[in-house]
Amino acid sequence: MQRLLRTYCLTMICALCATGTIDAAPELPKPDEAQEQQEDSVRVSLVTFYPGSEPHNIWGHSEIRVQQGPVDLYFNYGVFDFQAPAFMWRFMLGKTDYICQPVPRAYATMGMEGRRMVEQELNLPQDKAIMVRDFLWNNAQPENRIYRYKFLSDNCSTRPRDIIEMATGDALEYPILYREGTTYRDILAHYCQNYAWERFGINLVLGWDADTAITNRAAMFIPMKLMDAVAGATLKTDSVKVPLVKTTTVPIDASTDGLVRPPTPWYLSPMALALVVLLLTCGITLRDWKRRDVSRWYDSMLFTAGGLAGCILFFLICFSTHEATSPNINILWLNPMLLLLAVLPWINKTRPIARWLHIINAVIVFLLMMFWRLQPQVGDWAFFPLMAALVMRSSVNVLLGAQTTRGPTASKG
Repeated sequence: MQRLLRTYCLTMICALCATGTIDAAPELPKPDEAQEQQEDSVRVSLVTFYPGSEPHNIWGHSEIRVQQGPVDLYFNYGVFDFQAPAFMWRFMLGKTDYICQPVPRAYATMGMEGRRMVEQELNLPQDKAIMVRDFLWNNAQPENRIYRYKFLSDNCSTRPRDIIEMATGDALEYPILYREGTTYRDILAHYCQNYAWERFGINLVLGWDADTAITNRAAMFIPMKLMDAVAGATLKTDSVKVPLVKTTTVPIDASTDGLVRPPTPWYLSPMALALVVLLLTCGITLRDWKRRDVSRWYDSMLFTAGGLAGCILFFLICFSTHEATSPNINILWLNPMLLLLAVLPWINKTRPIARWLHIINAVIVFLLMMFWRLQPQVGDWAFFPLMAALVMRSSVNVLLGAQTTRGPTASKG
């Protein structure tokens, strides 16, 4: 669970694009210097960096480049201040603030080494290009640069999309990127094919809102999908359609797959761990059945792990404003009640309560396993061995719990 929590936090802190912190900001030209340049020389480009190999950059990154004379700036909406007060607490609450920061050309590829970089110069009239320049510069000012980050709907990819749409208006037409019925989880899973633990974490913390069909436009929350959409987009002017992209260059010609790590070995995957837990549970349960006694030490470890995971889910569902974390069907098999099952069996007076809680837990989790396909949320195959282990231990506590409870009483007589 420690690795799962770490992976989730790393993934969501920079999910989809964070590239640095404001501490390393270089000195920038003053606004009036940019305005003094020739007004007919403004060029606007969408810049896309392909996925990296770390949990926080496996979905790539987008920026907008503005060139005018000697001024050459990359506007980055993926910057955050990790040193901000209560950053982690605000992140867990879903109240993470990100920053729009312009970066000079010399610093634009720092931290992006080895990742494919594609630049698409947009076919914008000068008045529209100037509009984008002025908007970005104003948006990067200290009083305007902070925005509330949302990892599915307001990030370093959706912000450039919205700015392009602002400049082009109704003239912009996108190509169809996805078949009907594609979901957020489908798209996220595509970029996690080699990363079993990241995929497991996403499937655990994202609820069934992540499994609803999304629009073609919403799919552009992923930088590469925005790049594909822009590549096929057109502008309709005077009944004539022209491409949105004037020219495409590849400043860093690396793999089109990005810096993808090798697949997680099967023996280190969540499924392997889940099967080990299930086999260990089967062995201990068989031993308990033969001894007619319950291994409370094992139950304490198993239900504590499940209960702590349940506390995280409960917090995300009830208190966090993160997108798609509520409702979440996983709260039925991972919830804070499991912590009671780790503690109550050790207290003689509370064992009857624990037995009833075990009955409730076994029935709910068993029914969830049997009828999983009837509910709207997609899960992970590794969930099922873990659910089976919980059902098994609750069942053995119900069947042997009464004997264990009477044992000490009889011996005292």
